[in-house]
Amino acid sequence: MKRPKLKTQSFSIRTLREWGILAVDLITVLICYMAAILFSQAYLSQQGVQLQKILLSAFLGVPFIIVIFALSFLIFRVFKVVWRYARGRDYLRIVGACFVGTVIFAILDQIFDLTKIEGLPSGGIDTDPFKQIIYPAYVMLGVFSTASIILCRIIYEFIYAKQRDKLEITKRKRTMIIGAGYTASVILEELSRQDSIYNPICLIDDDPDKLGRIINEIEVVGSTKDIAICVQKYAIDAIIFAIPSLGGETRKRILTDCNATKCQVKVLPFMSEMIENINITKQMRDINIGDLLGRQQITFDDAGVASYIFDKIVMVTGGGGSIGSELCRQIAKYKPRRIVIVDVYENCAYNIQQELLRTYGADYDLHVEIVSITDYDKMDELFKEFRPQIIFHAAAHKHVPLMETVPEEAVKNNIFGTYNVALLADKHNVQKFIMISTDKAVNPTNVMGATKRCCEEIVQMMAQKGSKTEFAAVRFGNVLGSNGSVIPLFKKQIENGGPVTVTHPDIIRYFMTIPEAVSLVLQAGTFAHGGEIFVLDMGKQVKIVQLAENLIRLMGHKPYADIDIVFTGLRPGEKLYEELLMNEEGLQKTDNEKIFIGHQMKIDIENFSSELEKMRKICFTNDKQAVVDQLKILVPTFTHDTAYLEKITKQAEAYKNEILAK
Repeated sequence: MKRPKLKTQSFSIRTLREWGILAVDLITVLICYMAAILFSQAYLSQQGVQLQKILLSAFLGVPFIIVIFALSFLIFRVFKVVWRYARGRDYLRIVGACFVGTVIFAILDQIFDLTKIEGLPSGGIDTDPFKQIIYPAYVMLGVFSTASIILCRIIYEFIYAKQRDKLEITKRKRTMIIGAGYTASVILEELSRQDSIYNPICLIDDDPDKLGRIINEIEVVGSTKDIAICVQKYAIDAIIFAIPSLGGETRKRILTDCNATKCQVKVLPFMSEMIENINITKQMRDINIGDLLGRQQITFDDAGVASYIFDKIVMVTGGGGSIGSELCRQIAKYKPRRIVIVDVYENCAYNIQQELLRTYGADYDLHVEIVSITDYDKMDELFKEFRPQIIFHAAAHKHVPLMETVPEEAVKNNIFGTYNVALLADKHNVQKFIMISTDKAVNPTNVMGATKRCCEEIVQMMAQKGSKTEFAAVRFGNVLGSNGSVIPLFKKQIENGGPVTVTHPDIIRYFMTIPEAVSLVLQAGTFAHGGEIFVLDMGKQVKIVQLAENLIRLMGHKPYADIDIVFTGLRPGEKLYEELLMNEEGLQKTDNEKIFIGHQMKIDIENFSSELEKMRKICFTNDKQAVVDQLKILVPTFTHDTAYLEKITKQAEAYKNEILAK
């Protein structure tokens, strides 16, 4: 029963509002009507007609004006419009209503002498003095009423907008912008043109010449050393970091200071990551752990990448994964003829498919194929159907501890899946084959790393065979935010109140962002001529415990106080540090100062191929120990602690015996 009552109240308020608007409009028309008569009285006064009689004549027309214009306004539904959202066609309603009302009144007045009184000439067409001024009076009535009502609407809209802006500004977040350059000026302009939750209060810049200067009415009030002071002084709620070209330790220092203020921090992506034709403010994102690494972002030659991807058919294996999906995003920017996504997991493949179709349109030439790279015959059919010219091979099992328990599956998928795709690339004359490798392939201590090193050897072997395909591998460290990486695990632990688990206080790793890793892969295709292993200069390694501490602070907590950090011991196959180059590889520079090429090692093709075939037979027996032993033959630098493998083998054997006994 309450809901109908609420509806009735709402209806009453709406009705009262509409009738109020109609009343104001009619009053405005009456004022304009009297003004039109008064403007015309000068001529009648010369004819000896008294002003009193002129006004009396005008008052006779008031009831007719009210009725006629009220009907006209009702017909045109002028009072129904929500005027703070009015458009041109809504103002045309007023013009039409006033025109129709004026014409009808004029016609009726001429026919029925609505304004005639004794002693005053009639409004009719046969009355000599009055007829000379009555027509201009009608015109003035129409013009005055139209202009006055529209002016009232405009004044109302202006006052309402001012009040709304004042109200909204009090609700918007008081915002500090770091950087007083071109990007900041664009942000200020965009914020002034659109509804936003941010209210710019002040600017911060390290250029002393800009101190005290004003950009779009916002003053530069200090340097980045004054962030904490200015946050308190100006009661700042949010900070926007607007220096997309800045990286390295300076970026890390500024963002760390911003994060320490407890304000909401928004960051613009690096210049190379920004999307054209999209407002800068729409590309702002929350500060993330990658911003606190303190490493200069890697830059790449887009023209070189575009030269070999444009109008080509590109296949991405593992295209639904963290690296594969980002490959698809960045490849799409270079306008390939077609993208073919190959993945065995349909959910992730579907997600990137839908994202690309939303971005580039439903007609974008994109194909998703759900298939395992271990199925040679099925993959061969795909090659025949799509005829790929460029292949980015990202499909692989990558989780180190899991692969320790199932080495045979790591070999089947990583080694022989890669071998299948490489053989088919050679068979179908693919132009380039770029494989995603890892720093764990260097002097591997775990099964996953050993399989990836074997994949690198396959790439180098295919190049040595003199294939028309340009084979290459790209090696990099850990990727922030990827599936299975440490960051999502830490976030869940922090959200659950801790503790955050770190395997060892001294464990260190190389880190890079997903866009950087993918840009490296694309750039490698520019330099690839056959057999190279490309390595990124990733700067300094990062302590995992420091990464955990930064993430805890990033999520608004204090390490060891609000959220504890617990050390659990190294996992099976894990080592304290990773290497990017094998000792025997050496380094060769490229045109990009951050990218190096490892010296191509000589592969004994006949022996390596023979050992691969032995591995194929062994891994399908599912004998874990035999698989690891053969892996050591294929990868001589592989050193493996067999204790864990022996432990799980004994557990499996004991369980089997227990079942048989029952």
